[in-house]
Amino acid sequence: MPVFYSLSALLTLFTFWLLLSGSLAPFLVAAGAAGALAVLLVARRMDIIDRNGRRVRIGALALCSYWLWLIRQIVISACDVSRRIVDPRLPIAPTLARFKPLQTTEMGLVIHANSITLTPGTIAVEVDRDEMLVHALSAAGAVGLAGSEMDRRVAALERSA
Repeated sequence: MPVFYSLSALLTLFTFWLLLSGSLAPFLVAAGAAGALAVLLVARRMDIIDRNGRRVRIGALALCSYWLWLIRQIVISACDVSRRIVDPRLPIAPTLARFKPLQTTEMGLVIHANSITLTPGTIAVEVDRDEMLVHALSAAGAVGLAGSEMDRRVAALERSA
């Protein structure tokens, strides 16, 4: 494996650690470096670092627009879940729903599944090219999954490349 891929992966992992830690304390910097190196060594041993350097091309404007929309959906869903917890008249009826996603790439499926999981009240349980299984807190949350706004937006994001 070329050294470039290993160094770029190490730098990416370490930078991600620094951004998430939010601190430049010597212990945290050392822990981040050690953690990034450990992940890199495991990834190399498992041979999962993509040698072709497959690039993800998504339009920056489309991605920012999607994030803003997703943040709004997360807030709306969080309010709905909170109301269901506080108000005993609102039903909590856990449901599993299957639907065929519109995405055509692995990246699109991952973005869609993670978006579902980030939205309170829903969790993507199983993801496949032909079918996605989602656990929803209520039947109302499960009904709109097939051909949903999120499904369409992620498919559009996928095409913005």
